[in-house]
Amino acid sequence: MTSLATSSTGSVTAASVAASTTASTSAASGSGASATALSQSDFLKLLTAQLQYQSPMNPADPTQMASEFAQIATVDGVDKLNSQISTLQSATTASQMGQAADLVGKQVAVSGDTMTANASGVATGAFTLPSAASNVTATILNANGTLAGTVNLGALGAGQQSFQWSGGTAGDQYTYAISAADNSGNAVQAATYSVHTVEGVNISGASPTLNVAGSDTPLAASSVTTVLGAS
Repeated sequence: MTSLATSSTGSVTAASVAASTTASTSAASGSGASATALSQSDFLKLLTAQLQYQSPMNPADPTQMASEFAQIATVDGVDKLNSQISTLQSATTASQMGQAADLVGKQVAVSGDTMTANASGVATGAFTLPSAASNVTATILNANGTLAGTVNLGALGAGQQSFQWSGGTAGDQYTYAISAADNSGNAVQAATYSVHTVEGVNISGASPTLNVAGSDTPLAASSVTTVLGAS
């Protein structure tokens, strides 16, 4: 049976009851066992014991009681907040999985400069122009760095652009560069993207990853810059 610790004046505090209860719990579970965290229900039991065993000559301090009730409210609030965060995380993960699954069969762009030819030998590239250009050319290189082909894209406006090159070999990967100039002949620096065809979604990790054609390394769904459409 748990013994109640008393102060020199004969009163019992929630802290002393907690200490006694913890000591008994540790003893019951074996030497060196860690105490179980107190719940809101445990706090209420401790306060009830404190009131039950208080000394009539030295009743519990109202200020201390108010502080202990505030601690109970804080513990309860933290528990509810943790529960809400857990629920939100689960909902977010489910939403991410659904969005990733919608990408299967589509082409996605991530930062890079590679392109992979599909079964018909067609490879797709994508890039962004910070301003309009009057003359844009895509230069495609083989894996060994030799010239594989060029595509004259003509005049293009600012923003995201894409192009296709049909001179590839199915399954082969190429790199490409974009050269662009405005009406005054000034260079327009393009930001290039690697375009991949999504073949599947892996949801075994903390966040979804995408299995893409031509690569053994999955892409993080969060790295996708834009979706180009069906392959």
